[in-house]
Amino acid sequence: MPHALYVCLQDDDKIAAFAMAADTGELTPHAEVPVAGGPSVLAISPDRRVLYVGHRTKPAISSFRIDQRTGGLTSQGTVAQEDAPTFLAPDRTGKYLLCAYYQGGGAAVHPLGADGAVGAASLGWLATATGAHAIATDPSNRFAFVPHIARLNDNVLEPPKNNPGPNVIFQFKFDAQTGALTANSPLRVEPAERVGPRHYCFHPSLDLVYFSDEQGCSVSAYRLDPAIGTLSTAQTIPTLPVGYMQRNTCSQIHLTPSGQFLYVANRGHNSIAGFAVDAATGHLTAIGHVQTEAVPGAFGLDPAGHFLFAAGTVSGRLASYRINGQTGALTPSGTYAVGRRPAAVLAMPLGD
Repeated sequence: MPHALYVCLQDDDKIAAFAMAADTGELTPHAEVPVAGGPSVLAISPDRRVLYVGHRTKPAISSFRIDQRTGGLTSQGTVAQEDAPTFLAPDRTGKYLLCAYYQGGGAAVHPLGADGAVGAASLGWLATATGAHAIATDPSNRFAFVPHIARLNDNVLEPPKNNPGPNVIFQFKFDAQTGALTANSPLRVEPAERVGPRHYCFHPSLDLVYFSDEQGCSVSAYRLDPAIGTLSTAQTIPTLPVGYMQRNTCSQIHLTPSGQFLYVANRGHNSIAGFAVDAATGHLTAIGHVQTEAVPGAFGLDPAGHFLFAAGTVSGRLASYRINGQTGALTPSGTYAVGRRPAAVLAMPLGD
């Protein structure tokens, strides 16, 4: 089955589309799609037919129909937003699009059309706090979480500012029939340290959720109570090597589909940190680092979990790595020039 890979280029106002060889991970440039307004966030519909794009410089959400033969993109329309969307995720049915807004300080849910397009206004606004960085529903599609970082506007290329953020995870119930998000009890999960929860992913079979900690330079695992949708701390483990004292923040986090290996990007140390996941407990063990492009703000895995692609915000390049299926080690396999300020990476299979 052919694969496609998309890279948002925020400062070039376009999306670079590549054909990806499923057996080798090799990328071949396919097309450049103009997308005005600083495309910076990507998500895919559950049926893999629609690509969602968040715009940062001119706040909006767009949707594109994906050609299942070529990976080509056809615009379905754009809906302007008051604030720039920071994270997009469809619910598990593909009927709604959940959105987190960093500067807007909240979250919203957009109904999707029969063709998967974003067209209608959101169902309402949930105010949380500035620094809202992600949102997604759990595997049951009944709960969602909104993490908030511990220091706002934290550019790793500059000294840290005295600009504290909320450092909290908000917990919500999600109604898949109506698209409504309502406060769970308790509403807030407060980390013991100012780690700054940023992005998260769910274990495929265990009741665990893993968060990248932007300021803590760590991964925090939380137990998920599947009955009531609340989190409790299970483990926190550093993403940096022992003794590293330079400026660093964490960005994205991804888990292989098998649940065997987890990866987090270090901005500053400019590396991908890898972890082995215990099959029985979900406990994380560090397996090392691989150096990557300067300031890896975004990275992604292929659908099978065989390859990892990391984008350098500063370098304008995309680095690819083969994932060792036994150890989780990353072996560099190629580097591609993509353009200015790559801000999102998404790989997907094509075809039915």
